[in-house]
Amino acid sequence: MGRIVSIFVIGLGGYLFFQNRYRLLNVVLSNVWLRRFVVGSFMDMPGMRDRMMKSVFR
Repeated sequence: MGRIVSIFVIGLGGYLFFQNRYRLLNVVLSNVWLRRFVVGSFMDMPGMRDRMMKSVFR
């Protein structure tokens, strides 16, 4: 019974996240420290960094 409830709660959280994804993204990008952290984390991924650098500097 507890496993069913936890799966339901995770599914509901995923649904709510998906419904409000742009609102959450605006909150993250409006905060300077969060924006710096997210962009820094994103640029630490080698595949993402290479792909972005190729598209910016052709």
